[in-house]
Amino acid sequence: MDADQLEWNRTLREQWEVHWDNQLRGRLDGLTDDEYFWSPVPDAWNVRPRGSSTAPVQAGAGDFTIDYAVPGPGPAAFTTIAWRLGHVIVGVLAARNAAHFGAPAASYETWTYAGNAAAALDQLDTQLGVWLAGVRNLGDAGLRLPVGPKEPYPEASMADLVLHIHRELIHHLSEVCLLRDLYLHTQPTANGATR
Repeated sequence: MDADQLEWNRTLREQWEVHWDNQLRGRLDGLTDDEYFWSPVPDAWNVRPRGSSTAPVQAGAGDFTIDYAVPGPGPAAFTTIAWRLGHVIVGVLAARNAAHFGAPAASYETWTYAGNAAAALDQLDTQLGVWLAGVRNLGDAGLRLPVGPKEPYPEASMADLVLHIHRELIHHLSEVCLLRDLYLHTQPTANGATR
């Protein structure tokens, strides 16, 4: 097949959709609130009830905030499932949906973070739906357009941004799956045993 005949938009969407449908989404089913908030190490960054964090920055508009610092600590803080989902939902998806696809403005500071696992997964599904619809509506021609001043590299193409976002999603959501495995194998009550 000639590269000019390839449906680049479909190909880029499938990069994410195949991974999501066949590897990731099923691994998130049944995520419990205990897993969502579980901290495998002391002082891990998390999503917490407002006023309960000791992180340098507690960002968020609702009853829960996400731990943060500017500049970030060295070494980087370990982050929980709740934190990683918050990062993906807001920093990876919602902010880009707002910048490029007409979704409401979103930032770490203004987001209403989920206070439980089910609500976080609902937010994730919603933002993914907006993202994929936006990418689909770009068509092949829209993938060639520059991302513009709302991104750190304004001259990069929308195709570059799509590839970057998909790498971020695969990377961080795979980390979430690994943390679920760690929780299952280190928490006696997680695998049916009693403490």
